[in-house]
Amino acid sequence: MRIVSMRRRISVGWDWKSEVSQSQSQRGIVTSCRAVVLPRFGGPEVLEVRPNVEVPDLKPNEVLVRARAVSVNPLDTRMRSGYGRSIFEPLLPLILGRDISGEVAALGASVRSLIVGQEVFGALHPTAIRGTYADYAILSEDELAPKPVAVTHVEASAIPFAALTAWRAIKSTARISEGQRLLVIGGGGAVGFAAIQLSVAAGCHVTTTCGSQSIDRLLAAGAEQAVDYTAEDLELAIKGNFDAVLDTIGVPETERVGINLLKRGGHYMTLQGEAASLTDRYGLAVGLPLATAVLLKKQIQYRCSHGIEYCWTFMRADSEGLDEIRNLTEAGKLKIPVEKTFPIVQVREAHEAKDKRHIHGVQIFVGGNFQYAVANL
Repeated sequence: MRIVSMRRRISVGWDWKSEVSQSQSQRGIVTSCRAVVLPRFGGPEVLEVRPNVEVPDLKPNEVLVRARAVSVNPLDTRMRSGYGRSIFEPLLPLILGRDISGEVAALGASVRSLIVGQEVFGALHPTAIRGTYADYAILSEDELAPKPVAVTHVEASAIPFAALTAWRAIKSTARISEGQRLLVIGGGGAVGFAAIQLSVAAGCHVTTTCGSQSIDRLLAAGAEQAVDYTAEDLELAIKGNFDAVLDTIGVPETERVGINLLKRGGHYMTLQGEAASLTDRYGLAVGLPLATAVLLKKQIQYRCSHGIEYCWTFMRADSEGLDEIRNLTEAGKLKIPVEKTFPIVQVREAHEAKDKRHIHGVQIFVGGNFQYAVANL
């Protein structure tokens, strides 16, 4: 890894933090660093830790972040296996990873809300091709916020992508408010767990479905009812109608149940939209218009038959959402659990454990003097 200042080239042992923080105009520039690279789609064995991967120049709105911890979430393992190949295959090799917690190493010319040396956390958009599995990652200014002081880098790195995905659904789309009822299908996962905590903090009444091993944790997080989908008939066990349903499972049966449990005017939101699968199957030229048609058909169908709004939801950068997520984390009202750590050189083992669901909570892989987190709720 090489670090370059505006005045001279220096070695890896340079204390970048103390020098670059002296002046905003004297920015440290990283030209290459260690990163986990995906050269082709496949199992965990395809991941490669490379010592000198180029770091692009910063655009005016971008921030260079020195990673202290990054989360490996389900999207990472799905992308590794080929999910979204119609978009990503021409762009291989990729760097996976969406979540990060670390320190600002350098700033683009137009960045004003952050300073060099500041501790930050955040998440990249799902379509980013240079992810966070690296010593240094690049994010836009609106994808970052000051790290909550109350949590470690490891804990902070587990939060942004899952929480922003939940935020997009329940706050930006459904616009839930105090006193409303929310059903989270699949509350045991990271997004579902974040949605429960965000909704409880907003004063909502939350019911969720989950496996038996998650019931106590979800009730402790504030859910009023947690139904074991493996042992109970959901339609008999869940009482009343809801203002919004967030379906993190997204199979036909959960869609049917969720739609039928909504009030008129309510929102059904699923994480399992068909855009990526259809474009992977038919290519972008055919698959994307087909996915748009499928979504529009369902929206019209359910609006006419049930009087509800239907949408496919996904994460996107939201500075307002990330600020609230930070505040709730600081107040102890939002947390994604961390259970195990892995060194960066064991990224294959971390992905393998995620694939086999050997670990519940969040796995962390550690390298050098920083840490990489693997989300597996």
